[in-house]
Amino acid sequence: MKITVVGAGAVGATVAENIARKELCTELVLLDIKEGLTEGKAQDMMQTATLLGFDTKITGSTNDYSKTAGSKVVVITSGIPRKPGMTREELVGTNAGIVKGVCENILKHSPDAIIIVISNPMDTMTYLALTSTGLPKNRIIGMGGLLDSSRFKYQLSLRLNCNPSDLNAIVIGGHGDTTMIPLIRFATWNSVPVTKFLTAEQQHQVVSDTMVGGATLTKLIGTSAWYAPGACGAALVEAIVRDEKKLFSCCVQLNGEYGQKDICLGVPVVIGKNGWEKIVDFGLNTDEQTAFNKSADAVRNMNNVLKTL
Repeated sequence: MKITVVGAGAVGATVAENIARKELCTELVLLDIKEGLTEGKAQDMMQTATLLGFDTKITGSTNDYSKTAGSKVVVITSGIPRKPGMTREELVGTNAGIVKGVCENILKHSPDAIIIVISNPMDTMTYLALTSTGLPKNRIIGMGGLLDSSRFKYQLSLRLNCNPSDLNAIVIGGHGDTTMIPLIRFATWNSVPVTKFLTAEQQHQVVSDTMVGGATLTKLIGTSAWYAPGACGAALVEAIVRDEKKLFSCCVQLNGEYGQKDICLGVPVVIGKNGWEKIVDFGLNTDEQTAFNKSADAVRNMNNVLKTL
């Protein structure tokens, strides 16, 4: 099985490394437009194979999409990252052209590929990938909700002083500082609602800190994060190639689910060998549904920018 990661920056390289370590494929192709970058990173990773004990073959390609032929899954990380003070919305103009071009070139050589979108603004780039390719909706998946959920668990673990792996918590809505919705009402610590352990003020702080998680890291390190996004991208790939039927929050096309249509937005979905296989309805209360509708309006406004490009 072959898997391709497009974009060999920090996020793309981390996705690739995690895929190789988990041996999710026999061949992994890392592609970028920068001359020599992927070839160098591929060699560097391959020189860790005997130390880390993986057998995946990693090759680099400078914009030669023929080397990606026959890929089962393609992860798109291409585009400029966020800088301090920059919103995801400001990335639309530049990254839209990049993502559309990548999709077109990938499908020339891998027409049956499942596409995972990490490029920001992720909800809009996922919508663009879907509408520009005409692929079945289950084969286009945006990663953002999975990352936001991981950040949600991290913030909860700090307040509860517990292991994040003992937590179940999910974030829906847009992958943005003002559009994501951490569903603290559904969050549990080994099946016990976290609301039993946290005051209303603590719950509010956890939600607030989760929503600015990406911006906080950008301010601290001067660019977008890469370890957690890379791990999340690889986790999605693993759920697909191993048909794990994992329940993740992912950005997918809605056709009436959660009260929205003609939009790609983060909701709980089951991930397996066919991509995303079904949307799970959590039964939002009035306040949660209102927040979700507001998030959808914001993402839809961003999507409208695509019409002006």
